[in-house]
Amino acid sequence: MFVLQNVSFRYGPATQATPQGPSNWALHNISLTLPRGSFHLLTGPSGAGKTTLFKLLTLALQPTEGTLTFNTEDLTHATRSQRAHLRRKLGVVYQNFRLLPHLTVRQNVELPLTIHGPLTPTQQNEVAEMLEWVGLTSLAEKPAGQLSGGEQQRTALARAVVHKPEVIIADEPTGNVDAAMSRKILHLLTELHKLGTTIIIATHDEKLINSK
Repeated sequence: MFVLQNVSFRYGPATQATPQGPSNWALHNISLTLPRGSFHLLTGPSGAGKTTLFKLLTLALQPTEGTLTFNTEDLTHATRSQRAHLRRKLGVVYQNFRLLPHLTVRQNVELPLTIHGPLTPTQQNEVAEMLEWVGLTSLAEKPAGQLSGGEQQRTALARAVVHKPEVIIADEPTGNVDAAMSRKILHLLTELHKLGTTIIIATHDEKLINSK
């Protein structure tokens, strides 16, 4: 699945050197393997590099140094077509949600399924089931821009998983929901993991951390 070898990333040019190298590394000399079907929690204090790693895995950033591969394909300097190909395999939950505010909840959740044209009846049913699961059936036709933070969080999660991705990468997926919904989200992610989905979560949620 994902393999990072000696990956470093810095924002901007190198600054004054320290014994560990330039002092403005967001990540420095990271090597790790995230196997297919594994479950990972990325934890640590603010500024530890969780969001930078999240952006590298989703190809929003490219490593300053080192290599990044996915299923043995080198994506260190991914082309536009490589990025598009990978993102079809990913379900991503962003910390700021990245919903389209003028579209309804239902339309936002449908987006990953519309790449190949109009939804089939089966896909429409899957969207309806997902909306019911996250408790948004009654808000399905409401514009996403009118939702609360917690409602946007649930919409973003539904959009990320509705197309049954190989990998789910989530940045603080329980950050804007109550305890009951947090448990429900963890249960969904756990069930998806049992089905073989690779799960990668960046989180500060102590309950989520302690549950694994």
